[in-house]
Amino acid sequence: MVQRVYRQIKSVEPDASITIATSKSQVSAIHNQLGEDVGISVEPCRRDTFAAIALATAYLHDVKGVGRNEAVVVCPVDPYVEEDYFKCINELYRSAERGEKNLVLMGIQPTYPSEKYGYIRPKADDKGNDGFTFTEKPSKEKAEEYIAAGALWNGGVFAYKLNYVLEKSRELLGMRDYSELLNSYDALEKISFDYAVVEQETSIKVIHYSGKWKDLGTWNTLTEAMEENTIGNARLSDTCSDVHVINELDVPVLGVGLHGLVISASPEGILVSDKEQSSYIKPFVDAIHGQVMFAEKSWGSYRVLDAGEGSLTVKVTLNPGQSMNYHSHERRDEVWTVISGAGCTIINGMEHLIKTNDVITMAAGVRHTVIAGDSGLQLIEVQVGAEISVKDKKKYEMPGRQP
Repeated sequence: MVQRVYRQIKSVEPDASITIATSKSQVSAIHNQLGEDVGISVEPCRRDTFAAIALATAYLHDVKGVGRNEAVVVCPVDPYVEEDYFKCINELYRSAERGEKNLVLMGIQPTYPSEKYGYIRPKADDKGNDGFTFTEKPSKEKAEEYIAAGALWNGGVFAYKLNYVLEKSRELLGMRDYSELLNSYDALEKISFDYAVVEQETSIKVIHYSGKWKDLGTWNTLTEAMEENTIGNARLSDTCSDVHVINELDVPVLGVGLHGLVISASPEGILVSDKEQSSYIKPFVDAIHGQVMFAEKSWGSYRVLDAGEGSLTVKVTLNPGQSMNYHSHERRDEVWTVISGAGCTIINGMEHLIKTNDVITMAAGVRHTVIAGDSGLQLIEVQVGAEISVKDKKKYEMPGRQP
């Protein structure tokens, strides 16, 4: 989703400066997918959208040097949209740049009475001036009433000048500097931008968007955008109807006599859910704590093949020319077996060329890294130790390489 939205923004506005607000766990994957040049505002923990937007705004001003009077647009990455959506975003930006109102919102033309979205409802004040009121996730019956009265979906897309949110941050959070917000982030109030800011603001302009817009934030809506019923190694019998399968594993998935289900199989786990109920899985997923089985990194990716008591076996893929951090572990030994490609290792400052079938052993405390050649590199990494933890890693400056 990030790649698609990034690509679409750049196709409409090649010179657009894009900053992504996300958690620390996503940073390596984003750099792997989009490169090192994209800006990233890292949220230390989950504090909902107001804190995230306040932090990102302060990041733009204090870290990236963006002026207080510059306009920015905030948009989520999970809608399925076409080019006219980004032209509308450009219109939001231009309106905010002109300073017509404090906030410029995108109002999306509803296609059905959804209970999952917020609604922007037109409402005149006591003096007859145009204004808006906001309602979050009404019942289907109320949604029908709102749509009949001209309400629009609130898709969380809006524009403002940096100074507006910097001042809202000072007013509501007691701080607006990036370093203060970052260091106090876990203590900030957990509240959405809509509740904290939008619903209290009277100086608002709404720009109507009536093009294609589909929220892919739930499994059900994601399957609506799938061109085929199955992705990956999956088969469905003729007795199945309205079933979609996304399989990222190397084992087959077979469905027989199923109706209205979504099945997702990945190294992290397997989901089997009724489509209508699939939007309610979050509290169940949040309660699951286990070994991370797959991760994208800035240098490539890794997949856990086996996790046992005192050992971990991982398949590591490095992209061409990429390298891990130069690091060591205090409580585990490691063995690398190169299964494809070529490159080199640096072990305690000494550089060694490596190729397919080579085996490299690193005892606890040894500083090491691996660098892929022009065709990339794959290896099997076996970790052995009494305590295997992601925290057992000490990074060092990469030593100068020999010519």
